Amino acid sequence: MKKQSNITEKSIKEFQQYLIDDEKAELTIYKYIREINELSNYLSGKQLSKERILAYREYLQSKNQVRTVNSKLSAVNSYLEFTCQGHCKVKLLKIQRCSFTSEERELLEKEYRRLLAIAEEQGNRRLYLLLMTLCATGLRVSELSFVTIEALATGRVNICLKGKNRIVILPKQLINHLAIYAREKGIQSGPVFCTRTGRPLDRSNICRDMKKLCSLANVDIRKVFPHNLRHLFARTYYNLEKNLSHLADILGHSSIETTRIYVATSAREHEKILNRMQLLS
Repeated sequence: MKKQSNITEKSIKEFQQYLIDDEKAELTIYKYIREINELSNYLSGKQLSKERILAYREYLQSKNQVRTVNSKLSAVNSYLEFTCQGHCKVKLLKIQRCSFTSEERELLEKEYRRLLAIAEEQGNRRLYLLLMTLCATGLRVSELSFVTIEALATGRVNICLKGKNRIVILPKQLINHLAIYAREKGIQSGPVFCTRTGRPLDRSNICRDMKKLCSLANVDIRKVFPHNLRHLFARTYYNLEKNLSHLADILGHSSIETTRIYVATSAREHEKILNRMQLLS
């Protein structure tokens, strides 16, 4: 693409098409385009420059957490690269890895089981099994569509996304639950978790249904979203095996540093360890 000194509707559309051609996930494309529109609003018609992007980074930092800022800047840098304005790119903020996580966002096993119980009490079998599947396999919610009738027959989920392939093993007990559910619903092929028309479930609907369980299950709504079940799987698996590189392969992480974030202990657990050290008089 020719060098573009300001953001236009045409350049945004071309960038969107580039992301599609590059086989980016639908949610990623949505986020990137949203971030470029936010940058455009911030600039208010002014031309792009390194100084203005640096000022934008400071503006973002004043309103967001570091990880959010970096996520937004990644989209901006991608757009700048696409429009041949790499000289305007800025560095991401440095994050010092924390040895523990906040309890406010950590979903505990007992809370997960309360969510399961409420889903079952309400007769929402699909949601009950969906929660169980995500937590027992470590799948991303975007990978649920690969849990098919055919996968139940082999006990293996073959995930092919973004040019990457990996195999996820389904526990036998889970296979039995899902097979019974599929027979009851008359699902003979394709995704187990689908709408009445056979289409895979939408991420937003899954999140909404999960959050409806929170008040009855007495679980903080901030903890309840699909990806937190993946984190619970990771922590539980690591506590049993203590093999970070193997866990990274299971989760489909290209970097073991990402996996470290998943298995970080909570601040509460960290404090317990400090107290057990008995180094204070």
